Parts: sequence; C-alpha cells; structure tokens
Amino acid sequence: MDLNAIIESMETSDQDAALMALQTYNKKMTRCFTFTTDEEEQRERLGELVLGFLERDLQPSCQLACLETIRILSRDKNNVAPFITHTAMQTLSRHAGIAISNGNVDCEGSVVLVPFAENPDLEVIVEALKSICNICLHNKVAVQVGQDLQLIVGIAERLKQCGEDQWNHYVRFFDLRLMFLLTAQRVAMRTQLLRELRGVSLLSNHLDATLGLYWPDTFEVGRAGVEVDPDSEEPAELPPLSREKIERAMEILKILFNITYDANRREVDEEEAAAFRHLGAILRHCLMSSTDAQDDTEEFHSHSLNLLGNLPLSCLDVLLMPKVQQGSIEYMGVNMDAVNMLLEYMEKRLDRGKKLKETMLPSLNLLTESARIHRETRKFLRMKVLPPLRDVKNLPEVGNALRNKLVRLMTNIDTDVKNCAAEFLFVLCKESVSRFIKYTGYGNAAGLLAARGLLRGGGNPGVYSEDEDSDTEEYREAKSQINPVTGRVEDEQPNPMEGMTEEQKELEAMKLVNMFDKLSRSNIIQPMMLGSDGSMTQMNSGDLRRMRDQIPQGQQLHLQTQLRLEPQQEQQEHQKEQQDQQQQQGSGSEDEGEVE
Repeated sequence: MDLNAIIESMETSDQDAALMALQTYNKKMTRCFTFTTDEEEQRERLGELVLGFLERDLQPSCQLACLETIRILSRDKNNVAPFITHTAMQTLSRHAGIAISNGNVDCEGSVVLVPFAENPDLEVIVEALKSICNICLHNKVAVQVGQDLQLIVGIAERLKQCGEDQWNHYVRFFDLRLMFLLTAQRVAMRTQLLRELRGVSLLSNHLDATLGLYWPDTFEVGRAGVEVDPDSEEPAELPPLSREKIERAMEILKILFNITYDANRREVDEEEAAAFRHLGAILRHCLMSSTDAQDDTEEFHSHSLNLLGNLPLSCLDVLLMPKVQQGSIEYMGVNMDAVNMLLEYMEKRLDRGKKLKETMLPSLNLLTESARIHRETRKFLRMKVLPPLRDVKNLPEVGNALRNKLVRLMTNIDTDVKNCAAEFLFVLCKESVSRFIKYTGYGNAAGLLAARGLLRGGGNPGVYSEDEDSDTEEYREAKSQINPVTGRVEDEQPNPMEGMTEEQKELEAMKLVNMFDKLSRSNIIQPMMLGSDGSMTQMNSGDLRRMRDQIPQGQQLHLQTQLRLEPQQEQQEHQKEQQDQQQQQGSGSEDEGEVE
C-alpha cells in the first residue's frame, strides 16, 4: 500500500480502515531511518491526518498505531513541521502523560498532570515519549515549544513516583531521555530543573531507587540485598547491575551533568553542599559497581567520573569517608578504594592512547584536584606514581612505570593533555620546583615552569604538609652526577674542545653567535632571556649591549662586530632607550641621556 492509498484511508475518518492502513505502513517502515525527497508532501499530509485522529476518542490499538506512525515520520529531521506546533506537542504530551493542567498546582501546591486515562496504556505512553524525543532531537523550535508547555515539570512530577510499580522500564527510561534532550539544549530548563524543581535531590533520589541502595551511615552506601561477611579478608563483591538499571542510571548521570556544569565554579550554600555530598557518595558507589558487559561498565564509570568532576572540590571528601573494611585498600587509616579505582581507570585510558583528552583527562583532573586538597590522597598517589627514585640511569620518560608514562605526556602535541599531566605531577611534588625537576628532568618540566614563571626556581609551593626525606641510597650516591636537564646520569662524553687553543675556542664560539644572529635577523628564531620574574621575555638591542658590557674588555671589540644589529634597528632601539631614560630622570637629565 503506497502513501496516497494510506492517506485516502485516513481521509475517510473510518477508524478501522485507518488502523489497517497505518499498521501496514508501520510494519513496512519499521526499520527505515533515511527518507528521500520524493514523498515529502505526502508524509507531511499523513502526519497532519494522524495528529487529527489523535484528537478523537480512539480505541487503544488505533492510538498506538497513530503514535507509531508519528515516531517513524519524526525520524525525518527535514519533515517534522506538522509536529512542532503547540497544539501537536500538547497532544503528544497528553498521550505521554506529562502534560500540565491549566491550573498547574493543586490546593496543596503539587503539580497536577492532565489525566489521560484511569488505567493508562504503557505502550501508548512509550510511543508518545519516543515521538517527542525524536522531534526535540531534530528541531530546536520543538524544544522551545516543550519549554513553553513546561514538559520538564511534568517529567519531574512523574519521576517523584519512582518507587511505584505502575511505571515500567521503558516509561522511566524515555522520561529520562526526554529530560536529557531538553536540558542539553536549553539553559533556562537546566536552571529551572536545578533551582525550582530541586533537580540534584530529585535525580539523586531517583538514582538511589534505580540502583537499589541503602545507607548504613550518612555518606556510606551499600546495595540492598548484598550481605557483607565481617570475617572475610576479601571486599564484598557487588553483583553486576542489570542492563535496564544501567541504562536508566546513565541517563540520570547525563542530566545531572547538564544541570551541575558550573557547580565547581560558584559558591554553594549549605543545603546545596549537603545535596552534592549525598550525590558524591552515590557516585563513589557507581565507580565501584559493574555490569555484565565490559563496554557498559566503562561507559557507566565514564559518566560517573564526568559528573564527579562537576562537584565542588569541598564535597569530594566523601570519596574517603567509608570505613576501612576487610579487603579495603587502607592508607594512613583512610579507605582508598575509590582513589585507587580512579588511578587504575586513568592508567587504562592512558595505555589505550586514543582520544586522551576525552577519555583520560576527566579522571586525571579529578585526581589532581583531590590530591591538592586532601593530604592523604596526595601521599597515597605519590606513593603509587612517584615512589622513591632508584632508577637514575634511564631518562624519566623511558619505561613502563606510571611515572614514565605521565612524563611522556608532558611533551604531548595536545596542549591540554600535556598541561594536565604536568600539573598532576607538580601537585604530587607539592609544587616544589626542585622535586619536580628531580622526577621529570628540567627539559620536560620547562613548559610548566615557564608558564608559571618558575624557570629560576622558587615560587610559592602552596600549603602542603612536610614529608620526610624520600631519597634512596642509589639517588644520593648518583645525585652529583645527574644531568638536571635530562634527569639521569649521562655517560661520560669526550670534550669536543680538547686540544684547541683559546683563540680556536673563541673562533668556534663566534661562529655559533653568527649563526644565531643570522637566524634572528631572518626572523626564524627570536632570542629570549629570563626576566626578573622568572618568565621568558624577548631580547632587544639594549639587552645585547648589557651582555656585551659584561664581557672582559679585551674581547669586546671583536664581539661588537659580531653582535651588532642592523644599523637602523639599533638606532631606533637606542633612541627609545634614551626617551625612556629622559622620562624617568626628568628634564634635568636630558643632556646626560644623549651621552653614550
């Protein structure tokens, strides 16, 4: 049956004929996701007719067929015009059970949803939700209409009923999927969900119910039905989460990520901090959970890590709060299971070497900030990543230890990756320049040190506790022989100037100076020097002149001919220096400024 025949059956307004025609069309197009332009007008007309049918009092089977047709037609992103009007979206939201009544709230202040039926057909609700998801995915006007109709309020109201058995997995999943699509595309709806609807608490409770958690302590989470053997030396193994639970949980995590994207960049009050800590405790449990499928587990952990990175830094202490139990990783009396899991997760992504910015940086950033504010975390990570140095023969970037892998990242072509790796190691070194150079070599460390103005050393090391001396005997014995630039003991090299006279040495030095001068004049390189603040600054003729004045008198004449800039450039630089001196010394120093 072609589209024209289906349209003719719909135009008869006969429910049975329409049902038979739509079921035939739906069966034919069930796996069609690409559409040609040949029948655009017919598809648009069919969409209008189907929407008109949904305004009538139909039997459930006909409602379902109409909504299935809209779901199929809404896959065509270029032909959703019939479905993005306020009337169409209101009709679909009413069938989805998320439409808001005109009064919005009842006498007790609760939101009132438009009743669709006493015993709602779950298949009808799911098809309506799928259709709205398709429409909002493909069209921004539909998202604005969804905002006008307060769809997010209707979804939030149904999410409060998460403990009720009447809603199956598919209703709950597509409720969450639609909420994600709305919050991903509209700042106003993110703000509304966060502020008016208390989205963090609402979604945290829904995540709690989805995962089936119980709370033996304020910030300690367990899985309902999992018994812990107090005499066992192994940690209690959590049973794998079902695919349905994981799917819903990941949608919740994505929505929470949308509404908390700026939480760690603003001040939060006590109520918000408590909600974020509660959420952080659930996220810790998510990190320690798994599924039957490895890919699902990794995706679940990835969403959990991304969300943890949004939480205020002051709320990350919940990662360390669970009591130490048999089989837990303990350090300084603190449970380090979560921190160790983050470290292992980061190293796995690093070993894969693919899309490091997207896959590895969230965990590495989280470890960096945790180490910065928690002494126990920093000491534990330093023990794992920067153990006492024994290997002084190899370059810091050579080897398979985690330190070697991270040092290699410090010269990665991706600026974000290399900066993040350097920052992590710098924090583990308590922001001490000398310790940082000790573990990475000056050459690898130069980028971060230059960016912070620390090439001369010094700087503010931050607020860190004192550590006892961690130098090994091997390091102390070889310390005087270690090349600070490469970070290792170099093999003895022959002196290239051995047997040369002083005049020959000076001639070779002048050749090198001439080559640098030529490259500088051709603008191939730019001579730089260390400024007083420890950062790199551009050299000018005045700097060269001062360097010349520091050379012994007998060598100045020869260097003047070698280091001289272009006459016009030197004259301009010299005039500029004179003007600067005159401004500083006043009118009385004008004559002195002209004397060379």
